[in-house]
Amino acid sequence: MVQVTTPTMAGFGRRGVAPPSPIDETPLGVQRTLAEAPREAVHELRNACLARLEPSAVAAVPPDRLAGEVEALISEIATERRVQLNAREQRALARELVADMMGLGPLEVLLEDDGIADIMVNGPNRVFIERNGRVELSAVRFRDDQHLQGICQRIATGVGRRIDESSPMVDARLKDGSRVNIVFPPLAIDGACVSIRKFRKRAIALSDLVGFGAMTPPIAQVLEIASKIRLNVIISGGTGSGKTTLLNAMSRQIGVTERVITVEDAAELQLQQPHVVRLETRPLSLEGRGEVSQRDLVRNALRMRPDRIIIGEVRGGEAFDMLQAMNTGHDGSMSTIHANNTRDAVTRIENMVQMGHMGLPITAVRTQIASAVHLIVQVERQRDGGRRLTQVTEVCGIEGEVIILNDIFQYNVMGETAAGRIFGHYKVSRARPSFYAQLAYYGLEAAWTAAMEEADRGN
Repeated sequence: MVQVTTPTMAGFGRRGVAPPSPIDETPLGVQRTLAEAPREAVHELRNACLARLEPSAVAAVPPDRLAGEVEALISEIATERRVQLNAREQRALARELVADMMGLGPLEVLLEDDGIADIMVNGPNRVFIERNGRVELSAVRFRDDQHLQGICQRIATGVGRRIDESSPMVDARLKDGSRVNIVFPPLAIDGACVSIRKFRKRAIALSDLVGFGAMTPPIAQVLEIASKIRLNVIISGGTGSGKTTLLNAMSRQIGVTERVITVEDAAELQLQQPHVVRLETRPLSLEGRGEVSQRDLVRNALRMRPDRIIIGEVRGGEAFDMLQAMNTGHDGSMSTIHANNTRDAVTRIENMVQMGHMGLPITAVRTQIASAVHLIVQVERQRDGGRRLTQVTEVCGIEGEVIILNDIFQYNVMGETAAGRIFGHYKVSRARPSFYAQLAYYGLEAAWTAAMEEADRGN
């Protein structure tokens, strides 16, 4: 909250003022409008307005009224001090002040724009956004390093964490569920860096991903069946490739009677079932105590009578506990992992298990993987900005020390359109899956066969 130098609140709420109307069609217009005003005048008005605002009074005003009230106060102070700002500039300054007091400052206009998927802040003067798969520099700026650092600290304290020189990295989430990573100086040389993965207001279904061109209808049907028959699935891909989105879409096939426990570093999964228990890790306290890791939570989840365990992302020794869960009656569990392809995903799981259990023989690790994991689904963010499913690989078993994999679907790029959009086709394997008995148990072997035939015809 802003610092207060006087308890008075002259002009605040003195007369009824309607909330301001939108300034421009595009939110970034707010920044340009205020930038046109003389910097000294804006600075003088901002400081004078903050001096008259009492935090407790501001907190008591409904958000839909606050901007109008602050705008009235700015107009009053501008008249008193003979500061020349037009109505548009006063309205823009009011919005900025409200965003600083109640929200995340300049980032608010970007968070309100549903067309933006990612926000990347590289210091106070360079804020990038991703829109439709393309990264571009926005017009948003922070006033200075202190302004940006204050917003970072507000984000961290909002989830009970801290960010400063002694603890310069933090994962957090916003009130709407958006995922945030912050890196503070001295690690970030050019000023604090903030990466925000925005939370989708509407849950995405597999049919939506088909509409986006991420996969074909038969593949969506196969993934739907895989979730329904409780296959253990690992979703693999790079950063920003759509792993969590796909995991959310596949989870919609989980039955409403099942007890699902999710384990995440920063909660972002959007499961729609009524019986979901969400667990989130906790970092070290200021005293260096109290850390709760993903591995601790996965172990505890096994004692909570779960039907399925979903781990937001496997990064370390919890990979072993994930395999144990999959191998001990918790079929239908899912997780994501960073890897370039499905074979690399298997290798990464091996390495992470050995990180947590240095004495475990590689044969034992591979046997665990082969018996626990049924499918590995690879997603990729391609050069045209599109996110696509590129592989669906079945883990067939193990021969000697080699894990046998079968690519059920493999995406092959054929070229690109005049508009720069990549196109290709899926190579389909019609081999009988090793989990055919599970298909038959759920009565979905015919549906699986039909989906595979349709996929084959489509290519």
